[in-house]
Amino acid sequence: MARMAAFVCALIICIAIVPAAYGEYYTKSRHVPRKEKVTRLHFFLHDILSGKNPSAVKVAGSNRTEGDKSPTPFGSVYAIDDPLKVGPEPDSKTIGNAQGLYLSSSQDYSKFTIVMCVDFGFTEGKFKGSSFSVFSRNPVTEADREVAVVGGRGKFRMARGFAKVKTSHFNATNGDAVLEYKVTLIH
Repeated sequence: MARMAAFVCALIICIAIVPAAYGEYYTKSRHVPRKEKVTRLHFFLHDILSGKNPSAVKVAGSNRTEGDKSPTPFGSVYAIDDPLKVGPEPDSKTIGNAQGLYLSSSQDYSKFTIVMCVDFGFTEGKFKGSSFSVFSRNPVTEADREVAVVGGRGKFRMARGFAKVKTSHFNATNGDAVLEYKVTLIH
């Protein structure tokens, strides 16, 4: 009986301690809304699949045996490290880079669509060291399209917003493209 009483006392003490141990990983604080800023950015992404130094490379593809002549066939996954530039010209100033992945997700090449998971980082100017992230469907063949901004870091911490994307140049033979981005960030 004494053993049972000692066991029950030990059990009660352990149960009393457990909530305190698990409750210490957080603190209760009142949410204080902060003033949000709106930032608008304008730049050009140079996506180069051809040549000796491509900025986008195919890292996986489907095992389809049909003759898909597209430079970016359905099911292909590309890793990118595309330069962000102030203009559409190849020699315009580089202000950052877009790093991530995109997946060719449309079986119909006439409605070419990609799904992109890309971080747009800046290496120059007042946003140096900051980036925003896009995770969105991108219907490439549409003249004007919009992709979702889902986060950011640095000066763009907790960013949300959208980017209007327009194709400035596209080479259907090799897949090289220059894309104009007009981005609205709320952060």
